[in-house]
Amino acid sequence: MARIALVTYDPGEEPGADRDLPVLRGALAEAGAVAEIVHWDDPAVDWAGFDLALIRSTWDYSRRVPEFVAWAERCAGLTRLLNPAPVVRWNTDKRYLGDLAEAGVPVVPTRYVAPGDLVELPRDHEFVVKPTAGAGARYAARYTPAEAGTALGQLARMHAEGLTAMVQPYVRDIDTRGERALQFFGGRLLHASRKGAVLEPGTPFDGDKTPHPRLEAWEPTEAELAVAEKALAAVPGGPDGVLYARVDLVDGDDGGPRLMELELVEPNLFLWLHPGSLPVVVALIIEAAAR
Repeated sequence: MARIALVTYDPGEEPGADRDLPVLRGALAEAGAVAEIVHWDDPAVDWAGFDLALIRSTWDYSRRVPEFVAWAERCAGLTRLLNPAPVVRWNTDKRYLGDLAEAGVPVVPTRYVAPGDLVELPRDHEFVVKPTAGAGARYAARYTPAEAGTALGQLARMHAEGLTAMVQPYVRDIDTRGERALQFFGGRLLHASRKGAVLEPGTPFDGDKTPHPRLEAWEPTEAELAVAEKALAAVPGGPDGVLYARVDLVDGDDGGPRLMELELVEPNLFLWLHPGSLPVVVALIIEAAAR
């Protein structure tokens, strides 16, 4: 009987935000596994007592990246961790977009601004500023050139906290075509979704945002699948060791899909929107625990 840790964050007194987690635990139990929901930073967890530690919704990691990566490496020494610790280390820093671009993956153009770097902001188009370590649009905001002063204030705040910033053009087609999320599990497409624009004009970078507004099921195009598969093929170590992935795509100025993010740490699976995917996910998790 496989023992599986479903790894999440500690929500404190608030209810947990992962609505898939109890459903997944119940489905694994029905399939004959022992599944336990655990917090990644709980010192009382005996990781060696599990056949598999599956990272699911560790949604506070971006505020504690060094600690989280150290936990992943420690956990991987005690049990099988998925996704693997080297993938977690690489994917927790969005400078991986540069690696993907070098591999020929069409990505949204990105400049990185570390503390102490010279800051140059776009003067002829809207742009986005966000940290290289972030989740749920934390510290992300959209600006016009006329709002450069506010953007500089955000950069100063981020740099004071030791964060490296990303500056990207705002892809305007998000406002009409949305952002597509292609979910892979076990190396194959599981399902896809589309969501509306997250960054509304004027929303403060440190204000609350809805991570997945107007989410709906989506049928990916051949071009979207091609970009997603190219991105997965470029993951260090190859895609075989990656159990799950979410490829977030938008349309570039030429109408072709561009990679916004490649989520390999703790992507929301949206199983509540795609209930037919649950048996597939359960079977692949149990198979991974048995290896």
